[in-house]
Amino acid sequence: MARLAQTAGLTDVQQEILSTVRDFVDKEIIPVATELEHRDEYPQQIVDGLKELGLFGLMIPEEYGGLGESLLTYALCVEEIARGWMSVSGIINTHFIVAYMLKQHGTQEQKEHFLPRMAAGDIRGAFSMSEPSLGSDVSAITSKAVKDGDEYVLNGQKMWLTNGGTSSLVAVLVRSDEGHSPEEAAAKPHKSMTTFLVEKEPGFGEVRPGLTIPGKIDKMGYKGVDTTELIMDGLRVPADRVLGGVTGRGFYQMMDGVEVGRVNVAARGCGVAQRAFELGVQYAQQRHTFGKPIAQHQAIQFKLAEMATKVEAAHAMMVNAARKKDSGERNDLEAGMAKYLASEYCKEVVEDAFRIHGGYGFSKEYEIERLYREAPMLLIGEGTAEIQKMIIGRRLLEEYRFQG
Repeated sequence: MARLAQTAGLTDVQQEILSTVRDFVDKEIIPVATELEHRDEYPQQIVDGLKELGLFGLMIPEEYGGLGESLLTYALCVEEIARGWMSVSGIINTHFIVAYMLKQHGTQEQKEHFLPRMAAGDIRGAFSMSEPSLGSDVSAITSKAVKDGDEYVLNGQKMWLTNGGTSSLVAVLVRSDEGHSPEEAAAKPHKSMTTFLVEKEPGFGEVRPGLTIPGKIDKMGYKGVDTTELIMDGLRVPADRVLGGVTGRGFYQMMDGVEVGRVNVAARGCGVAQRAFELGVQYAQQRHTFGKPIAQHQAIQFKLAEMATKVEAAHAMMVNAARKKDSGERNDLEAGMAKYLASEYCKEVVEDAFRIHGGYGFSKEYEIERLYREAPMLLIGEGTAEIQKMIIGRRLLEEYRFQG
């Protein structure tokens, strides 16, 4: 049979890109991923290879030096990269969300200034919504921007910033009540938020006056990629670095980017699940018990059947969500469903592969141990399962409104 999770209707160019990425993953990522992950080491050589392949400009229009590819192509590349090591897909995810937001919402000057260097990988993007005390409640953001002449002064603390240290451009969502009375801002908090494009030096500590990136947060999994806080204390940002040039639109700009991010997380879930299935089915044919490979035991065959079916289902939903976004249609329902299903199925497939490995799954010598620690991040990244269910439920009620 054909390999799992194939995608029908791809162009020759898309197939060539995916083949190139798959070869890169097999040769340059999988052989070193577990060792780098155990050391929590940033995969600089891998990132340089992705830069050489042009992947940092995959979705950036050709007029700005990118490849001008679709969200579907990007998602399928992410799926392949996550199959090798999920942390690497995280390195490019936030970069692409920022590039997408610039492409969709930036001023012409902002596009011309940032996108060519982002396409080349010379500028790396990160984005920041969350704060230490708010979790999924974006309306509770307390970080604030106050106008001061031709600049804004930003103060506040942000949390869970992927690529916080290695990035050189951060899209930061803060509250800016400019043009709103306190009563209006309290009643409609989403309309008083603005996205700022904050340029900084890569690294940790004070990376520009008023902006500090503390050291990496120590995590159970998702290692290698740096996850940090971001502290703004009198950070001055020019007014021309308001995304789109107009305040009060930040929440909607970020939600548009998060829809891309949810397709990305779904793709990551698909990639990790595929790798877990590969490891499980290989080990089941090598390990013998009671005089035969465990793959010949019906209980193991049932597990493999369930795992493969979940890989196929998650892949199909992810592809559907990407194609819907590419068509220009609203895709929050499809993206929410894909992210929810793919992350849940990923956890289940990884756990089944872990069980197939038996005691060896608990050993750091086996790759499945790393996947077992990585999968939980997908359950919370870009919105928890509960948030996805809220989005899905509300959209279903819009589509199936009772007309009695």
